[in-house]
Amino acid sequence: MGPVDIAVAGCGPGGLAAALLLHRDGHRVTLFERFDSPRPLGSGLMIQPTGLAVLDRLGLADRLLDHGARIERLFGQADGRTVLDVHYAALGHADAFGIGTHRASLFAVLHDACRAEGIPIRTGRTVRGSELASGGKRRLLFEDEARSEPFDLVVDMLGCRSRLAPPCVRELAYGALWASLDWPPGLFDGAALEQRYRRASVMAGVLPIGTPPHGPAPQAAFFWSLRADRLPAWRDRGLNVWKAEVAALWPATQALLDQIVDPQQLTFARYAHRTLPNPGGDALIHLGDAWHSASPQLGQGANMALLDAWALASALRGAAGVADAIARTVRSRRRHVRLYQWLTALFTPVYQSDSRLLPFARDRIVGPASRLWPATWIQAAMVSGLIGDPLAPLGLRARA
Repeated sequence: MGPVDIAVAGCGPGGLAAALLLHRDGHRVTLFERFDSPRPLGSGLMIQPTGLAVLDRLGLADRLLDHGARIERLFGQADGRTVLDVHYAALGHADAFGIGTHRASLFAVLHDACRAEGIPIRTGRTVRGSELASGGKRRLLFEDEARSEPFDLVVDMLGCRSRLAPPCVRELAYGALWASLDWPPGLFDGAALEQRYRRASVMAGVLPIGTPPHGPAPQAAFFWSLRADRLPAWRDRGLNVWKAEVAALWPATQALLDQIVDPQQLTFARYAHRTLPNPGGDALIHLGDAWHSASPQLGQGANMALLDAWALASALRGAAGVADAIARTVRSRRRHVRLYQWLTALFTPVYQSDSRLLPFARDRIVGPASRLWPATWIQAAMVSGLIGDPLAPLGLRARA
């Protein structure tokens, strides 16, 4: 179909990637962002082979890798037992890997590309809803009571609490404290996400995230699992008590903990599960976390949003109209979305819950068995986002 007017709400990775892809296909794209100056939120994340396949087609994969850290392994221990040991090499590709990166790095790569291509970004626009306009188009409604011009399509990339979508969020009990800290040489594997557990209620992790834009040195994303309702008690106890608890679980983290001198260095991330039964509407589509959000246990959030963006751009190329493109996008992504929503719901309690039985089975049965084939391949495929073969139906392939 020919070029149309498209509004993309949200300047996260999915929104920026969608804007780039749609702009390059000749559509007239406008980005809307609530902040006065677009910026990323959060600390570290993993770009998996699925998301990397999209970035590769955008010509941005190598630029992100220059700022990030190549991850070849996920490794976790509980009480001295190895209970997680996932190698990307088990996929059978010589160059299979993930990228540990600061959210600022991913944001900068995509945002700079959008600016370089002249895609307009309207900042300070907090979206409160939308309405249909004449001719089957749709307007965005803002908190200051202003309205946008009508668009042929509105792409909702506002996240799991998007006000463009019906409320169906289920808040998860556990979240995590995050901090970006200087990388301590020699203490951790620079090509691995490492974790330590005590049952399922305590988890610490260290992820290499490379050197953020304008940063002087490589960094690590450090995280600590915490139930949301225990956050006030954590604050009341003070940093020193908490740091002693972390160091007792994982002594090597002392070099990271020494860098934390103020609670403000730690950001608490709340997690939620959301699956819209129908992410499409009249001149409107919900993508990324606005359609499907989950806990970060399988590290798929940004990657799924990138795949959604690619699916929409591909669907518009061959569609008879906007409604047809929306339907095609949903069909091409629904199976993979459902599969990973189910897998994440299945595995989250194993690593973040108050259960005692699940971590007991994890540590003594599942952990040892998972080091045997074909479990090695299954784990690698699951972590990489490749279960269900999401790339081939979209005309993508893993970077080789």
